[in-house]
Amino acid sequence: MKDVKVLGPGCKRCQTTEEMVRAEAQRLGVPVHVEKVTDYAAIAGYGIAATPGIVIDGKVVHAGGLPKAEDLAKWLSD
Repeated sequence: MKDVKVLGPGCKRCQTTEEMVRAEAQRLGVPVHVEKVTDYAAIAGYGIAATPGIVIDGKVVHAGGLPKAEDLAKWLSD
């Protein structure tokens, strides 16, 4: 199971990113545990200045703006 954290204050882009992660994981058949991180100190702890951010299995894979579907597929498949 992949551990995915979506980092952001809860804005529309952050919500959309979370939905995209869940949809892509379902499409790929990859089990995921998605956690929404909204605490600014926790987000800063990952070194992310622009949200939304995505952390998969402890590794920051994306920061700022909506991710591309093909990138999500690659990150979730690794």
